[in-house]
Amino acid sequence: MIDRNTEIGKETEACLKTDFLSRFGSVEDMKTALIRTMLHTIGKDPSEASTRDWFYTFARLLRGVLSQRHIKTARNHYKNGSKKVYYLSMEYLMGRSLNKVLLDLGIEELAARAMEDFGLSLNDIKEIEFDAALGNGGLGRLAACFLDSLATHNYPGFGYGIRYEYGIFTQDIKNGQQVEHPENWLRYGNPWEVERPDILYPVHFGGRISCFKNAHGAQECHWVDTEEVMAMAFDVPISGYGTNTVGNLRLWSSRATRDFNLRYFNEGDYEDAVREKTSSENLSKVLYPNDKTQLGKELRLKQEFFFVSASLQDIIARHLRYHDSLDDLPDLTSMQLNDTHPALAVPELMRLLMDVHNYTFEAAWAICVRTFSYTNHTLLSEALETWPINMMSNLLPRHLDLIFKINDEFLRKIRHTFPGDPAILRRLSLIDDDRHAVRMAHLSIVGSHKVNGVAALHTQLLRSNMFPDFDRLYPDKFINMTNGITPRRWLLQSNPGLSTLISEHIGNDWMRDLSQLTRLAPMADDAAFRERFIAIKRENKVRLGNWLQERFNTTINVDSLFDMQVKRIHEYKRQLLNVLHVITLYNRMCENPAGHHAARTIFFAGKAAPGYDMAKLIIHLINDVAETVNNNPVVSEKLKILFVPNYSVSQAEILIPASDLSEQISTAGTEASGTGNMKFALNGALTIGTLDGANIEIKEEVGGDNIFIFGMNAEEVQSLRMSGYDPWARYNENAELKRCLDMIGSGYFSPDDQGRYRPIVDSLLRGGDHYMLLADYASYVQCQETVARAHRDTHDWARRAILNVVHMGKFSADRTIHDYAREIWNIHQIES
Repeated sequence: MIDRNTEIGKETEACLKTDFLSRFGSVEDMKTALIRTMLHTIGKDPSEASTRDWFYTFARLLRGVLSQRHIKTARNHYKNGSKKVYYLSMEYLMGRSLNKVLLDLGIEELAARAMEDFGLSLNDIKEIEFDAALGNGGLGRLAACFLDSLATHNYPGFGYGIRYEYGIFTQDIKNGQQVEHPENWLRYGNPWEVERPDILYPVHFGGRISCFKNAHGAQECHWVDTEEVMAMAFDVPISGYGTNTVGNLRLWSSRATRDFNLRYFNEGDYEDAVREKTSSENLSKVLYPNDKTQLGKELRLKQEFFFVSASLQDIIARHLRYHDSLDDLPDLTSMQLNDTHPALAVPELMRLLMDVHNYTFEAAWAICVRTFSYTNHTLLSEALETWPINMMSNLLPRHLDLIFKINDEFLRKIRHTFPGDPAILRRLSLIDDDRHAVRMAHLSIVGSHKVNGVAALHTQLLRSNMFPDFDRLYPDKFINMTNGITPRRWLLQSNPGLSTLISEHIGNDWMRDLSQLTRLAPMADDAAFRERFIAIKRENKVRLGNWLQERFNTTINVDSLFDMQVKRIHEYKRQLLNVLHVITLYNRMCENPAGHHAARTIFFAGKAAPGYDMAKLIIHLINDVAETVNNNPVVSEKLKILFVPNYSVSQAEILIPASDLSEQISTAGTEASGTGNMKFALNGALTIGTLDGANIEIKEEVGGDNIFIFGMNAEEVQSLRMSGYDPWARYNENAELKRCLDMIGSGYFSPDDQGRYRPIVDSLLRGGDHYMLLADYASYVQCQETVARAHRDTHDWARRAILNVVHMGKFSADRTIHDYAREIWNIHQIES
């Protein structure tokens, strides 16, 4: 009798030895492979295929290459017995995949020529793809960059998240206001994912705790009488650049334990028949549901637990497939908590170890702490997650019980370390007794062996201001990991002109080692190189202008200074300070139309959270100011304001390469790092910013002469706040500022509703101006005048911009991942 497993194994090994990509090494091979895929997989006559059909044909064909390589990668990892890292994140802002995969595999030119032979445009096919709606801001984009770097540098790393059916939302602007629509990115399906209906885990909510003495006389507790939701896996392969290694992002979709109640259905009660299915599947509908209501808060808590519970069950199942026990889990597994959204992984791992695998509390806790590490992404105390005890008691009673137990043990040690200091117990406790809530950041710190900030200043402020008691207790736990971006997405893919110029002079090694860019430094003084650089920047501006004309019927002056602030809308990011400068420029131009005013186009883009009323009001103000400025013939030739709706990764790939000036103007001490600042600088934009987040390190790398710094530093902000900051004094002593605020407050920009923006003015003057816009206004305006003067010298501006590009090596996600691998995860590169 034939040994089926042996025969399957032999045939599989034979297939894996021949890389699928080798089957289309020429244009003719590529054309044949595409036609066969169209016929066999898409089921469409190629002569009648739409552009969308061709996109899905490419995606299916390339997914086959990636799937084969992923299987080979996974086999290699397990054969080596290597330690792996699992990245737990609520967000992955992936962008489009087709262009990335073609570049990673080195076949973009081949694909373009094949399409040209068919009379089609590869660029048109790329444009069909929706951005994957799995994230919102910098946290999600960072996670996507990290997955790319892990695969590119052959690390055994994998991501876990949620497969959001409708993303966060599609942003439309109607009458100047943000309007949210479902982000239906899956309407045509996602051709990159592989559905895994056989990988299904139960996730429990509610119920009660049942405790009893076991046969050994020890107390056991179990979580019983729960409601159950199923988590089903979808796998997205993650290609690396110039390597056969392919990682994986496993996303969970919620499913009901049964589709509908047949008895209700037969009785004609059709709503109740599907009520359980609808309720269960809401868990993976939307990223960050509006949590202004109790039901919204509960849904968000359930989302966070759903994702970590399914992920941990899967990680444990993977481990036990190859190992006899979980004793060595920390030696073979590292789990990174990307902010506090996955913090419930700490008590969930404890529950699984104790209740399912029969570990004692002490043994389970030792495994837990050695396994987890935690990245903090905020310096805003109000942004640190807490969950009400009564909500956790109703939804996750066993986990709340374990958190209480962890807290009791933790505080017992604190009493021994700091005897006679009850105040420190209150500050360090995992429970906020005043708010009757669980502090998720505290839980993450206590449950992890390493805690990292994401920029040098951020880490310093975490240790000194936000968590000083934890730093005293765990002096070796806190570590800095300055964020980075992938140069493949943010230079090679988004700025092909500049990439070609760089490669002509230093070769292609920079694509995997961004520090190689320093070899270009002498070219900043080469006039011919600067001319090429200037021409490429203008081409990128023309590309953006054409895109705006096509999408929004908007024309722009491509020879103006392109001034951009594109990021999530939040008060601390101070889009409002930028608006005050816009109004200042407008007033100056109106008063002196014949003056020497440099032409400037100011771009805003970004989404406001659905429940964040002030951020949405700021968007409305930006659009009302734009309406006034853009329609005034006195200034419209010199000043134009644009709010670009529905900001996304794909939009960023068009906007950022065209930018001259990058606005990174958050209040010092509020931005953890930022990565937009890195993307802009890498693409040759100069930064105007405060000494906040990674701006400080960018200044150190590029030099103080090649960045525009204004305003207070973090210490000065704190000092002014402590001494009694009076925004009224700034208002009364600066005539231009006073005029701006009076125009906003009196309805100059909203004649149909003169009181529309009183809340904004009141927040600044009567609400204390928490983010100190008025304190930094004069310095900001003066710095912008310096920018305008500097931009007049085209070649000197280009020289500075080139020096920004060549000194961005530190800010590669590759460098960040090497640091994580060495200093936190203890994982090693494995060639596939």
